[in-house]
Amino acid sequence: MTVGQIAMRTGIAAVSAAEKEEIPHSDAPHLENTIDFSALQEKNADIYAWIQIPGTLVDYPVLQHSTDRLYYLNHTIDGTAGLPGSIYSEAIHPKDFSAPMTVLYGHNMRNDTMFGSLHDYEDPDKLTDAPYVYIYLPDKTLIYQIFAAVRFSDTYLPDYCDYEKESDFMTFVKVLCSSPGNINETVEVPYGSRLLMMSTCIGNAPNNRFLVGAVLIDEYEK
Repeated sequence: MTVGQIAMRTGIAAVSAAEKEEIPHSDAPHLENTIDFSALQEKNADIYAWIQIPGTLVDYPVLQHSTDRLYYLNHTIDGTAGLPGSIYSEAIHPKDFSAPMTVLYGHNMRNDTMFGSLHDYEDPDKLTDAPYVYIYLPDKTLIYQIFAAVRFSDTYLPDYCDYEKESDFMTFVKVLCSSPGNINETVEVPYGSRLLMMSTCIGNAPNNRFLVGAVLIDEYEK
């Protein structure tokens, strides 16, 4: 049984704080949130969200273990040890995605499952052909727009800087967007934005990570 069947899914413009605006209602489609979280959490209480990137194979539950930050790196949603693991965040990140930056991790599987198809964004056209990331929560849906797909160091992102500080936040965005890869320069990433970083490995570069970065542009009730 596939994960989908289990779930029964019935320019980067670095602007200052003075230019910060409320999250706009974007032109991104408001997709229906049909995730049955009650059914999913009966199977595994660590499932708290669902990620979907239309135009890619990314369409999975998101999990978070309360004590072992690497548990779902090598455990599936049913607790089976080994690949392909799961899409997951660490307990340092609030489950409502309210932090300045939330990092989601997933394996770069050879068949493009899990976060393998993030590497589609090595083609610059993909940033405009499949620009939106949907995070479904039990009570609302968050929409992010992808602005960066780059090769980054394997630094531990949550400790990279203090994302609450304007100077740190903007420096991170500048470094990210200066990294080798593709940038959609039409997407604004002001201080105070909420970022989603999707991180996976690079087969021939064990000391680097492939990051797909997105900024929250819209949200709506379920």
